[in-house]
Amino acid sequence: MKEDEKSFLSVMNGIAVIPPPVWLMRQAGRYLPEYRALRAQAGSFWAMCMDPQLAAEITLQPIRRFGFDVAVIFSDIMTIPYALGRAVRFEEEKGPSLDPVSSASQLDDKREVWRHRLEPTYETIGRVRTQLPRGVALLGFTGAPWTLATYMAAGRGGDEQRSAKLWGYREPTSFAALLELVGDCVAQHLITQIEAGADAVQIFDSWAGGLPDEAYSNWVVQPTRKVIDTVRKTHPQAKIIGFPRASSLAGYELYAAETGVDGVGVDTGVPTRWLLDFSRATVVQGNLDPLLLVTGGKAMRKGVARILQEMRGKRFVFNLGHGVLPDTPVEHVAELVRLIRAPP
Repeated sequence: MKEDEKSFLSVMNGIAVIPPPVWLMRQAGRYLPEYRALRAQAGSFWAMCMDPQLAAEITLQPIRRFGFDVAVIFSDIMTIPYALGRAVRFEEEKGPSLDPVSSASQLDDKREVWRHRLEPTYETIGRVRTQLPRGVALLGFTGAPWTLATYMAAGRGGDEQRSAKLWGYREPTSFAALLELVGDCVAQHLITQIEAGADAVQIFDSWAGGLPDEAYSNWVVQPTRKVIDTVRKTHPQAKIIGFPRASSLAGYELYAAETGVDGVGVDTGVPTRWLLDFSRATVVQGNLDPLLLVTGGKAMRKGVARILQEMRGKRFVFNLGHGVLPDTPVEHVAELVRLIRAPP
C-alpha cells in the first residue's frame, strides 16, 4: 500500500490490510495531559464540543502523539437531543442529563434548525480535514435512535433502558414516532458530516444489549436500517460502521445482515474465534478489553497478540471493545500501536 493511502478505507472497501488499521474509541480524552489542559481552559466538556477550534485541536491530539490511522471527530452523541431542542447538561462524574421526553411532539422537527444547532460539528470536520496527515482517515459519528431514545426517555445517562422499554411496551405507536423523528435527525447529521469532509461515519448504539429478540429488531435493527437507507439515498458509497454494543452473537449477526452497515464494531465479550466466521459477512472492528490497555505489560501484549493472530488477513480494524478509560497510561497506548505495527 502506498504511504498516502488510507488503510482504514481500504479495509472498509473489503481489502484485508496487514497490519490492520488502528484507532480507539475515546482516543481523544481525559487520559491525555494535553486534553486536560484544554479542558481546564474551556471550562466544560460541552463547551469544547461546541467550539470548533478547540474540538479540532482535541481531535488531532492523539493523531500527533500516536499516529493512529483514523481521526475520530471530537463531539458527543448528545448533540442530537440538543439539535431536537432539549437542553443538555453535563455534570462532572455523572455524565449527561436533560429534561425527559414523553412525546415526539415535544421535539423540534425542522431540519434547518437541526443544521444550525449542529453546525459546530461540521465546522470542526472542515478544520480537521485541512490538517490531517496523508493516509489518515476522518471519522464522523452519531448515536443510534434506540440509544438516544433511552437517554431522552430517562433524562440521564447510564444504563437506563427501563424508561424507554416501558414506553415502547406500553405505547408502541408513540415510541415508534420518537424513534422515527430521532432517526431522521441522525440520518441528516450523518449526511452533513460526510458532506463536510468525513471519510466514513459510525453509529453508536451503546445500550443495544439485553433486549428481547422482537425489541432488538424493532428498536435497534429497523431504525438503524432506516437511517442507513436515508444516508445512502444521498451518498450511495458512504462507508458506515455500526456498534451495537453488548449484543448477543445472534444479535450481531442480525444487525450485520439487515441494517446495511459496511462494518460492525464488537465489544469485549465477543469471542475472537467466532469473529472468524463473522468477518466473512462484514468488516469487523474491535475488541481489546480497555482494562488490558490500562494494565499494560505482559497481559496487554498477550491480548493484542491473540487478536492479531486470529484476525490476520481478515477485513479487520483494530480497536477496543469500548472507550479508552481515563486512567489509561499514555505509554500503554503508544506500546499498543507499536505492537500492532511491529513486523510479524
